[in-house]
Amino acid sequence: MALDDILREVSADNAWESVLHITSEIPSRLAGSTNARRMAEFADEKLRQAGLESRLDEFLGLVSFPEPAQVWALAPEQFTIEGYTLAQSASTDSLEGELIDLGAATEADYEGRDVRGKIILSEFPYAPARQEKAVIAWRHGAAGQIFMNLGDDQCDAYAFGSVKSPWGNPTPEALEHDLPDLPSVSISRVDGLRLKALCRRGTTRVRLNAHAANDWHTLTMTSAEFGTDAEREFLLLGGHMDSWYGPQATDNATGDACMLELARVFKLHEGELRRGLVTALWMGHETGTMISSTRFADVNWDRLRRSCVAYLQVDQPAIANSSIWHTASTEDIQSYSTRIARETLGTYPQRWGRQSKNGDSSFFGVGIAALAGETMFSEEEARRTGFANLGWFHHSAHNTLDKVDRSLLAPHLEVYARWMWGLLTEPILPHEYEPLGRAFVDRLTELSAYDVPNIDLQSAVEQTQTFHALATQLDQQSAAWRERITGGTSDADRIANRLNQAKLRVSRILVPIASTVVGPYGQDRYGHSWQARMIPSLAPYPQLAGYPRDSEAFQTWWVSMIRARNRAVDALELASDVVRDALGELG
Repeated sequence: MALDDILREVSADNAWESVLHITSEIPSRLAGSTNARRMAEFADEKLRQAGLESRLDEFLGLVSFPEPAQVWALAPEQFTIEGYTLAQSASTDSLEGELIDLGAATEADYEGRDVRGKIILSEFPYAPARQEKAVIAWRHGAAGQIFMNLGDDQCDAYAFGSVKSPWGNPTPEALEHDLPDLPSVSISRVDGLRLKALCRRGTTRVRLNAHAANDWHTLTMTSAEFGTDAEREFLLLGGHMDSWYGPQATDNATGDACMLELARVFKLHEGELRRGLVTALWMGHETGTMISSTRFADVNWDRLRRSCVAYLQVDQPAIANSSIWHTASTEDIQSYSTRIARETLGTYPQRWGRQSKNGDSSFFGVGIAALAGETMFSEEEARRTGFANLGWFHHSAHNTLDKVDRSLLAPHLEVYARWMWGLLTEPILPHEYEPLGRAFVDRLTELSAYDVPNIDLQSAVEQTQTFHALATQLDQQSAAWRERITGGTSDADRIANRLNQAKLRVSRILVPIASTVVGPYGQDRYGHSWQARMIPSLAPYPQLAGYPRDSEAFQTWWVSMIRARNRAVDALELASDVVRDALGELG
């Protein structure tokens, strides 16, 4: 059985050798640097040695080279804090102002606060993400921002990071409206707590300097493929290879090593695969915010829409002391991804979450099923470190080789390999749409309870209930035909192709609605606050219901929400037609 051969041949030792090479010979892999180019060449060489058709692509990207920073507390006490400028920060030699502690620094935290010309102290945790915190501060007129790191209250590590909100290279509009022109500095949690204590005592003044060289540089990314001739379906395997200063062992040396090993072994079994494999190591992830994966989506739009069955993202596997397997996916591949993880890992603690727009998840607009998985920290463990769910050392100079648990490489590789095997070999794709339909029903039912005149969400609920029923039938038909095809049928290829065609078309239609604000032809900015919810374009709907009916806020948001409702209903109706037609042909 070929799967058994693959699982036997995938080598955690091979992956570990790549981890050692990357962390020791190519540390500090900032996009646009010499080492980033060396990393791309290393990946290219490994993939060529494995027999894949590999290529290096070069293009310009807006990236950043940040420098050390300082913060001086001026009043009511005086002391100095060492930190680091965040990538894409504006530069300043001596910005002085009143410090305002806004905690999580969400939009709601600014209500009733005049922060114009002030410096904001905010915490790193991801609600919202750092980039969104910077956008909010900038739009409220803040003069600068200081970010205190995750970790326990004694943690003295400051984190590298970026405040570039536009996803990928910016459009002219994003460059003007979404890229904060704001000096931004990262400090440790222990130093942040000192500043918070000053703010509690009264008016606090600080001065900071920050320097980052932000410019367009030549970036190099590596991609390789096999079995992708003509219009053949393929799986996209991807993860970023650029990183911050230092070895950055778990982010993403371990992920790169896993991808190189998986590509090597699956190439050996090319003749046994029904679909092709494209492996991409992204560049411009950290300081440029997902530049090359966004560019790949744009440049390869036609073939991705036509033939890509799923995107498997590999980022930060084998984190030491992590204890829970976390599967993240779009709902159309939820059942498959969680089932395979359970079968592989047995009683190992597991959880699932809908994949949000982080990492290089640049393909929601294309409408591609997406899945990812890695071990993470339990809620109790994360709470002890200020919810540093990727480790207190994440994005810091402390992300060294000891932060990798070598023994965790094997189970990560096995889950990835099993996911890949099914997606590359099953005649009928394992995608299931009942979970996606149920998620639409639940979300639209929840929103329909809010009283907003002249927006008919009840009919939207009815439309999504129709889709849910049809999706359930599609899943049932897929399961039934899968058994018949396994048993042998003369019409196997036609049936499998028809079902797969319907499945991919439904994903193309509904994933952009379920997971983006802007839709298929753009990219939501990083950390967009609405992204946390199903159908993010309707996220403001509850707030709309609370506005006075004669207010400008109500009138303008009403326009936005009715259009978001119409877009969702149209997509659900179109997806229903696709399923209905397929079911009719299958009988």
